[in-house]
Amino acid sequence: MSVSLQKGQKVSLSKDNAGLSKVIIGLGWDEVKRSKGFFAPKPKPIDCDASALLLQNGKLVSNEDIVYFGNLTHKTGTVKHMGDNLTGAGDGDDEQIVVDLSSVPAEYDKIVIVVNIYQAMERQQHFGLIENAFIRLVDGRNNNEMCKYNLSEDYSGMTAMIFGEVYRHNGEWKFNAMGQGTTDPGLGQLAGRFA
Repeated sequence: MSVSLQKGQKVSLSKDNAGLSKVIIGLGWDEVKRSKGFFAPKPKPIDCDASALLLQNGKLVSNEDIVYFGNLTHKTGTVKHMGDNLTGAGDGDDEQIVVDLSSVPAEYDKIVIVVNIYQAMERQQHFGLIENAFIRLVDGRNNNEMCKYNLSEDYSGMTAMIFGEVYRHNGEWKFNAMGQGTTDPGLGQLAGRFA
């Protein structure tokens, strides 16, 4: 049974899902329909990029710990990005990150899921042009959705967002729905928040 989360709500993943070993983190969004003048150039599609930051003691210690479209699999093999969606078109998840919770090395205590708009500044794009954004966690054993967080706030002017985090607490995996918008122009600056 899926739980609908509110901003800042935390939920235990392993407590209610005995034997949980793998989660699929699905992220989705739609572009707001934009009106354009008859002679105006067609706007570029908004390319949102999902990434996972693997933290040690709450800090990002190496660029190798960033899983994104340019580094699809973490060096440990425990976190995998399933590929880049350049437009957000289609139903369901636009991008997915698979985490093998049972094999994540003990030194990693948190996996932060972020999304940034590719070339947001150059293209003059922001999350106010995005709607129906969500993050959801799916049990990798049976594809059952465990929880979902719909990001319904107005994020106008924000070029990146911290969607949520999967973290280890007292030997148990939990999820925190965050929905924190930022004005970081790219993944490097966004990742720098955790260095």
